[in-house]
Amino acid sequence: MTEDKILCWYGSDPFEAGQKLMEASDVWKNWSKTESIGLKPNLVVSKKASSGATTHPEFCAGVIAFLQGQGFENLSILEGSWVGDRTERAFRICGYTELAQKYSLPLVDLQKDESVTLEATNGDYRVCQAVLNLDRLINIPVLKGHCQTAMTCALKNLKGCIPDSEKQRYHREGLFQPIADLNEILHADLILVDALEGDPDFEEGGNPQTLNLFMAALDPVLLDSYACSLLGLNIEDVPYITKAAELGAGTIHLKEDTLVPLNKGEGLSSLQRSSLSSTLAAHIHEKGACSACYASLVQALKILQEQGKALPETVMIGQGFKGLTVEGLGFGQCLSGCSSFVPGCPPELSEIVDFLSFTGNKSG
Repeated sequence: MTEDKILCWYGSDPFEAGQKLMEASDVWKNWSKTESIGLKPNLVVSKKASSGATTHPEFCAGVIAFLQGQGFENLSILEGSWVGDRTERAFRICGYTELAQKYSLPLVDLQKDESVTLEATNGDYRVCQAVLNLDRLINIPVLKGHCQTAMTCALKNLKGCIPDSEKQRYHREGLFQPIADLNEILHADLILVDALEGDPDFEEGGNPQTLNLFMAALDPVLLDSYACSLLGLNIEDVPYITKAAELGAGTIHLKEDTLVPLNKGEGLSSLQRSSLSSTLAAHIHEKGACSACYASLVQALKILQEQGKALPETVMIGQGFKGLTVEGLGFGQCLSGCSSFVPGCPPELSEIVDFLSFTGNKSG
């Protein structure tokens, strides 16, 4: 496989997809059997893959089984869930603790790892040491929507390779440039995408839509550029893609022969991101909000909407409000200076719904 290709395998069997894509990629033929190989799935939150939020463990199992069958023994799975959840809990609930036991390989919790500073064009960034110790990195994201960046796939999945404090910094700085910068200094040796049933709107799932597609690529920018079209987005809707291309992380230019189908592809459909998340986002005044907080607030607004309740005109959220005294509704500990706010980092979803329901009834 070359940098200008995206391999596509269509179907509903994640294990078979993992094996077929690994075999077809050919990249492993140039790897030493003694090299350390790390698999980086998307386990951003402790929810099963059927929710549309996380990488199917069976997909990783197919990759692991193939590599072990070729004689590769130094394998591991690495992840750092988002701020607000614990990686070890995600490993267990998402099926990776059982997976690791079955294939006798370690799970590496990057939330507990040391980190080092690396230099990028636009500044210095911290990356977890365990990732840098690898000889080979396999990036295994889920193709899905995202409340703040419209989409998450190959480029953004590397954000799980940084410490929690750095994740908070990325949100303070607006996500787009830091994500691009991270991909300038950290490169995967292979990208395998789980696009079986991602949620087209929310990174924490809840509305999975079947696409029956798995992909392999070497260029994360090219892959994310194609992924945009599957979600009904333009590249301009996801600014970190172009920014990463400008930093030399890949190309945005798809050609007529970029896509290489490995089978017939029966049942392929487009996820087509709905307008729901953008409609709900209109009620949010956000300044540097972390993913866990932002997604929880969006989910709460969604629940209120489904219940037929009035949505608040504006809810403030994010680190940019920390230490400020402001009038109106606030969400999360950073908004403790707000005249009315929900405490927590992040608050429980039920607490948010109750709070917004009460304030809505009160204002009515």
